[in-house]
Amino acid sequence: MGISAFVCVLFVLCSFGDVNGYGYDTRAGIVEGKLNVHLVPHSHDDVGWLKTVDQYYVGSNNSIQGACVENTLDSVFDSLRRDPNRKFVFAEMCISECAEKAQKNGGWCMHDEASTHYIDMIDQTTLGHLAIKSQFNKTPRAGWQIDPFGHSAVQAYLLGAELGFDSVHFARIDYQDRAKRKADKSLEVVWRGSKTFGSSSQIFANAFPVHYSPPTGFHFEVFDDIVPVQDNPLIFDYNVQERVNDFINAAITQANITRTNHVMWTMGDDFQYQYAESWFKQMDKLIHYVNKDGRVNALYSTPSMYTDVKNAANLAWPLKTDDYFPYADRANAYWTGYFTSRPALKGYIRMLSGYYMAARQLEFLVGRRSAGPHTFSLGDALGIGQHHDAITGTAKQHTTNDYGERLAIGATECQLLNISYCPPTEEDIPAGKSLVVVAYNSLGWIRTDIIKIPVQDANLIVQDSAGNKIETQFVALDNVTNNLRNFYTKAYVGISPKDSPKYWLLFQATVPPLGWNTYFVSKVTGAGGKVTRGKRRERYMSATDAPQNDTVEIGPGSLKMSFSLTSGQLSRFSNSKTGADIPVQQSYLWYGSSDGGTDSQPSGAYIFRPNGSPPVITSRSVPLKIIRGPLVDEVHQQFSPWIYQVIRLYKDKDHAEFEFTVGPIPTDDDIGKEVITRITANMVTEKVFYTDSNGRDFLKRVRDYREDWNLSVNQPVAGNYYPVNLGIFTTDKKSELSILVDRAIGGGSIKDGQLELMLHRRTIYDDSRGVGEPLDEIVCVEGTCEGLTVRGNYYMSVNQLGAGSRWRRVTGQEIYSPLLLAFTHEAGEDANYSTLAKVELKKMFAGKTITMIKETSLSANQDKSAMKTMAWKVEGDNGGAPAPMKGGPVNASTLIVELGPMEIRTFLLKF
Repeated sequence: MGISAFVCVLFVLCSFGDVNGYGYDTRAGIVEGKLNVHLVPHSHDDVGWLKTVDQYYVGSNNSIQGACVENTLDSVFDSLRRDPNRKFVFAEMCISECAEKAQKNGGWCMHDEASTHYIDMIDQTTLGHLAIKSQFNKTPRAGWQIDPFGHSAVQAYLLGAELGFDSVHFARIDYQDRAKRKADKSLEVVWRGSKTFGSSSQIFANAFPVHYSPPTGFHFEVFDDIVPVQDNPLIFDYNVQERVNDFINAAITQANITRTNHVMWTMGDDFQYQYAESWFKQMDKLIHYVNKDGRVNALYSTPSMYTDVKNAANLAWPLKTDDYFPYADRANAYWTGYFTSRPALKGYIRMLSGYYMAARQLEFLVGRRSAGPHTFSLGDALGIGQHHDAITGTAKQHTTNDYGERLAIGATECQLLNISYCPPTEEDIPAGKSLVVVAYNSLGWIRTDIIKIPVQDANLIVQDSAGNKIETQFVALDNVTNNLRNFYTKAYVGISPKDSPKYWLLFQATVPPLGWNTYFVSKVTGAGGKVTRGKRRERYMSATDAPQNDTVEIGPGSLKMSFSLTSGQLSRFSNSKTGADIPVQQSYLWYGSSDGGTDSQPSGAYIFRPNGSPPVITSRSVPLKIIRGPLVDEVHQQFSPWIYQVIRLYKDKDHAEFEFTVGPIPTDDDIGKEVITRITANMVTEKVFYTDSNGRDFLKRVRDYREDWNLSVNQPVAGNYYPVNLGIFTTDKKSELSILVDRAIGGGSIKDGQLELMLHRRTIYDDSRGVGEPLDEIVCVEGTCEGLTVRGNYYMSVNQLGAGSRWRRVTGQEIYSPLLLAFTHEAGEDANYSTLAKVELKKMFAGKTITMIKETSLSANQDKSAMKTMAWKVEGDNGGAPAPMKGGPVNASTLIVELGPMEIRTFLLKF
């Protein structure tokens, strides 16, 4: 199924010779008045899928798949040198360090567009662009996203137009959408992915008629069953005219669904050109004999050449303003399962992404040492992790393990903090000594957060750097966390902890923007320095201690939640500060995974297909345990033996934190399970909800509706799931219900007043999309194996209509960029955001002198002033849209940068 790898950018390799040594005339250019067939040679090479990235590069483990990218690169370069007219597109410019050493490095990966955060998309693209610039001194002009499973609005405007791209090219769009677009010749559109920036960030988008392979009969990989052009009249099977006729017929067929007299043929597929001459020699012959025939014109081309002639036609093109999600390749086959597949990997990538951003800031502020830890290996691993078979969770298990290992190399302390394993905090603190906790804030505003670390002793105090005591709270570790800790530290770290921590220590930290504060944890001492016992600030309440058929309210601040003491479940959410107050219920359910049914399409790593039965409610009556304290109130709920939840309401926070622990998902009944949390509010939402695009813009979704075609509904659940990276929300005439997430997942609104998020999934069957395995993650320790357990968080807030956008933006960024902790032991959418913001670089880099400032493209590979934008005519566009609000030029003396709503600007500074 070909899922490629390393850079969502396109780089074109051209040859260096002068003469075609085979005697074929391949010099053809554009011929006006004829149908021009642009042959675009390419190989789509995954950065891991069925094999690991290194196995693909060197050609090992070929019992799984015969693929060696090193052979492809060597062979293609040899072929290009034979003829100056040949071209080749290679989006996967560098596969691991092997390719770097071969001096054929390009980008990092053809990233996914559903499960990736825009910061990660920018980072991995920048790595690739700068590598191309340094090694080839070239600037890509086209995006080559041929294989991701649907396409995002952010890809169009941010990872397209803002990179200086003129076009983006891809294969995978919904089968119903493709049929409609072929009928009305709208496969190629002008895509305006941002309502904020409109036509100022538009891009030409080319969706292929079928796939990224050639038309039937024109596939020429060596050892495949091909039909070559046999032009030697002395040998049997001479077929030049037959092959020319085949070519012309296929070209005319495609021309009938394409505007202008130019069509593109994608001459390649997955891991092709391992003997490149098998392709190039056949294309040489086709170009020679087709042009000699004269009915159409064939030429070697590139996506940029193709885009140039489309633009020169001066036609009005259809307009696209939303995205290409969700994607189905046929009826009952919605690729919406991968939005959630392998949630532990998705969470690990997201956590390390925020860590990476903070670590790079510290590298600059403190200075990178010539020897010692650095961020290069983590950046490389995260770049690979954005690949559309990595973060998507659609690679084989051994390949997924390889992704995880690469990520682990780049990170150090307290990677298992969410299951309470953090050795620096668990060591005994000697009398008179302190555990030093340094908290770094990577964001551009002051923030106050709760720091939470596991400790052995409740007889502790916390002081800031001025010696002031900080209010603390101790919460006893629950049994579920202890069990997770014991099993997974053995599984992932290879050791069995001797002593489990007894408590979570919580304290409130206030940290300046791009700055840090230091806190000291020590034992309570009395007169003469003797250790004394402190008092734990927590109280417990059990549902059985209160009257039945009643409710209990929790929350140390203005935010309150009410729970039924009969069912143990949430019943109301209110905030006295904002005036929001709505009845809300929350529960856990699971969809049974389809086994394929009559059309043999089961649910699997890619595909989400429920078996048609209503989702199963895990529990209608939930045991309830309540913990109250000065900093946080907690509600512990056991929904089933394999679903546990803790809801936390923090002092001075306007949202509730839901910590879920799901797994091992049981499959002893031979039914795969897709586990969801469902939030039901007393709201009239009229089928409408909103999901984010890669952590940026929120797009309007309407249940059972597509903006570009009349949807035929065959999967009412899976067909209404969308990717969620930042959050999901819905509204009525009075209120907004918002949920933010800590990793990429899938979600939707299947009924009015409801939002649901898929948190974990485990299937019995492979879904026949190439990976050849069911989605069945297993963890083994000393012969004991069980399904993977996943722990994560989501965050819920209720606001009055129009007031939720500020919370979503600020809190969403704080979730992505939590306070970075280090330990040692002593020895637009909101009215206020829809204006120009100003960043004072002199204050940001106080103590340093800026000697030069230059604005560049998003990936810093070209001057902003050098970027040229193509003008496109658009059907029905009268040009009346207001100009977007953007920041102006930077004054070299004041060094103040202006930013409009949703604007990202890139500058190179010298000090």
